[in-house]
Amino acid sequence: MTEEQTNEMTPQISETTEEGVAVPDKEKKATKISLAKGKKKKKKERRNVGSGCAYVSASYNNTIVSLTDQKGDVISWASAGSCGFRGPKKSTPYAAQVIVKAAVDKAKAQGLIEVNVFVKGVGTGRESAVRALNANGLNIISIKDMTPIPHNGCRPRKPRRI
Repeated sequence: MTEEQTNEMTPQISETTEEGVAVPDKEKKATKISLAKGKKKKKKERRNVGSGCAYVSASYNNTIVSLTDQKGDVISWASAGSCGFRGPKKSTPYAAQVIVKAAVDKAKAQGLIEVNVFVKGVGTGRESAVRALNANGLNIISIKDMTPIPHNGCRPRKPRRI
């Protein structure tokens, strides 16, 4: 092998890091390329929202609370599963209180003060969720029940002929 070929095979050491370890040029180029190809992390917008809406969905199996601004963009949300409840404990009134506290803490950082509450569902956590909204420092302007009620139901099947 000639001297030129051996120089091509060995990486040129150009810089040392803070720990005193030499970094070859080839590795440095690879890191620059990988950084350029990666996605840029989007910074969260910190909005100052004064009033908004609270949507409480209380089913037989779970309770979900979403806090939005006036346009309907979600500021924060929480559910029984995200707060660590499993199985039949997800639909309890205590779980609803914990869920609301988690959602309100996130929303207060964005300046939420007063809410219109929309309750949907027939679960056991619906009333305690509304009470917890008030207990955690949000002013409740109005409460509206949005539970879907069938007026006449589906068309029944035709009678069976034998």
